[in-house]
Amino acid sequence: MDTGLHPRPHRPAATPHHPATLTRWQHAAQRARSAQQLGQWRMAMAYQHQALALSLQLLERTPPAGHEDDCIAAAVVSHLNVADLQAEAGELEEATQILCRAHTLLLGLMADARHGVALQQAAWRHSRETHAALLRHVQTHGAHPLITHTLAAAHAVQAVGGAGHH
Repeated sequence: MDTGLHPRPHRPAATPHHPATLTRWQHAAQRARSAQQLGQWRMAMAYQHQALALSLQLLERTPPAGHEDDCIAAAVVSHLNVADLQAEAGELEEATQILCRAHTLLLGLMADARHGVALQQAAWRHSRETHAALLRHVQTHGAHPLITHTLAAAHAVQAVGGAGHH
């Protein structure tokens, strides 16, 4: 099995002539799945990183109205897919970091009043997925200080602003 995972895709995720779109994200994610099914782990990781970069770019600019949930979902799926590939390759520290980054990203979106309500609510909904992924990671691979810290930060954010999101 080829597990030489290199996180950098062969070409940039988005350029001024090819901005990040949900369609481009979907294509990168599909190419990653296809490469993984064929056992092409390096290629799968490169495409997963490309999809992750595209999803983050979608969130850096304000997502189009009505597509906030789609953009958050793309970021969550991409983070979880990269973490899964890293864990499969035995790169548990990297997998831990990416899972924590995903959850922290959502916490930041939830806590920042500059983001629209739709984006904050989408982040809140999807934070359940990243929270569950962190717990599964601990259950499978054992406790990690970064996960403990991330979960504690999540509880603090939820205690401060969570009442409005239920």
